[in-house]
Amino acid sequence: MASGAARLLLVAFLLGLCALAEAQKPSPCQCSRMDPEKRKNCGFPGISSDQCFASGCCFNTSIPNVPWCFDPLPKQESQECVMEVTARRNCGFPGISPEECAARKCCFSDDIPDVPWCFYSIPVEAQWA
Repeated sequence: MASGAARLLLVAFLLGLCALAEAQKPSPCQCSRMDPEKRKNCGFPGISSDQCFASGCCFNTSIPNVPWCFDPLPKQESQECVMEVTARRNCGFPGISPEECAARKCCFSDDIPDVPWCFYSIPVEAQWA
C-alpha cells in the first residue's frame, strides 16, 4: 500500500512540474495595461512574485485593495494591441474581416462580443506616460 501512495505522489509531483514548465511569465505590456479595478485574482493570500509568475500570472503590489497576483491581458501578435477592451477605439465596421482590418493597420480580435473587433493600436510609449 505504501508503494501505491508513493507512486501517486510521484505522478502528482510530475504533473505539477509539467504545469509549471508550460506556464510562461507574461510580458510587461500584458500586465501594466490591466486596469487595477478589473484584476482577477490568480493566486492566494501571501503568494510570492516567483510563485505568481510561475503560474503565468502578473504580480504588482503597488496598489492596495486589489489582487496583486492577477490574470494578464491576452497575448497579441503586437504588444501595441494589448489593452483593456474598454480602451478600444473602433477602426472598422460590424463584420469587418481580419484582412480588411489589417489593411487599415489596426488590431483585430474577435474573441469578446459587444466590443470593437477592429481597433486602433495604442503605442507602448503612450501606456507608460
